Amino acid sequence: MLRKRVLSLFLGLVTCLGTVIVSMISPGQALIPSSGTSTDSSTVRPFLTAYPAYPVDHDLLTHLQAAEAVFLAQGGTQVRARYVAVMRGKEVVPSAVNTLAFGTAGAILIGDRLVIRGDFSQLTSSLRDYTTDPLNPPNPNITSGVHIHRGTPDQNGPFQYALTVEMRGDTAGRFRGEYTLTPEQKQALANGQLYLDIHTKQNRAGELRGILRPY
Repeated sequence: MLRKRVLSLFLGLVTCLGTVIVSMISPGQALIPSSGTSTDSSTVRPFLTAYPAYPVDHDLLTHLQAAEAVFLAQGGTQVRARYVAVMRGKEVVPSAVNTLAFGTAGAILIGDRLVIRGDFSQLTSSLRDYTTDPLNPPNPNITSGVHIHRGTPDQNGPFQYALTVEMRGDTAGRFRGEYTLTPEQKQALANGQLYLDIHTKQNRAGELRGILRPY
């Protein structure tokens, strides 16, 4: 009888403790760690509403903070605009790609200057190598398999920039870039018509794609 009472008391304490912990966590807090900078995690919640399957291991806030750090290191004091992209196979045009791969990116725009940081993982194969598998005709500006293009969400648009990639194994890595945008590119960015895509050996035309959207 005494053993049952002790066990009952123990279970009651565990239940109460769990209730207190849950009540201390606000909605969305488990998905988004505290940024520790001016980028408040609460501002990402409307964006994440459109992406309920957003995984914890890809952190939009981390990418934004990395991009902002570049700007601050160059003497900047105020970030003008922030953008984020979630890259998925289902966004590829004209046909969605069945893949477990996933990518995210954060970017800041100061005047005409765009700074972008991001990562990807679980690609079906390594990135497309444009030195051995070039376009026809070849484009010397395409130096990696991660690109920025200009186009509407339902069409493939012209290549704009190649990003610098740091691979982590064959199917995961990080990317970065800093570019001076033309007035046309800035307008496209404002209109939701600049997108990122990732090309792999197995999916040469693109395995992941995501539009840069205001954050």
